[in-house]
Amino acid sequence: MFTEFCEQLSIWAIPAVLLIVPVVGYFRHVNVYEAFVDGATEGFYTAIRIMPFLVAMMVAVNIFRVSGALDVCVESAKPMLTLLGVPPDVVPLAMMRPLSGTGSLGLATELLNTHGPDSMIGRIASTILGSTDTTFYILTVYFGAVGISKPRYSVCVGLLGDMIGFLGSIYICQQLFK
Repeated sequence: MFTEFCEQLSIWAIPAVLLIVPVVGYFRHVNVYEAFVDGATEGFYTAIRIMPFLVAMMVAVNIFRVSGALDVCVESAKPMLTLLGVPPDVVPLAMMRPLSGTGSLGLATELLNTHGPDSMIGRIASTILGSTDTTFYILTVYFGAVGISKPRYSVCVGLLGDMIGFLGSIYICQQLFK
């Protein structure tokens, strides 16, 4: 019963929003179409403004991966993480996740194909993807979009959150899926 309700709700959610927004705009005397066009125009200029930041980030991530620096970092961190009970196979995912969503998704897909989605490594990899974020990508895009050039504590706080999400993912998966 509840599952059917959720399925119907998910089917009708977007059409309902597409109907409700113009109706509310009409009653508030807002020209919805003009507001939409203005927002789309602003979004286009924002996309153009952040394009150099995106290109720089993608080039940096690719250089990091292709140069072998990711492999060196992973190999140097493996002994310490193994002592903490962290599976060495998920370390590259943890290191790539703050840099690139696409790169980390590729690594997670590789882990799922190698170990299986129901394996401990597959579950940890999936949980890592859900509990961490692409910190450097976010900082690059959003700070670049609004013109912030000095991120201050944002990098440290974002990476700390990623580290907590990574370690928390491992701990929770080890507790739930023993």
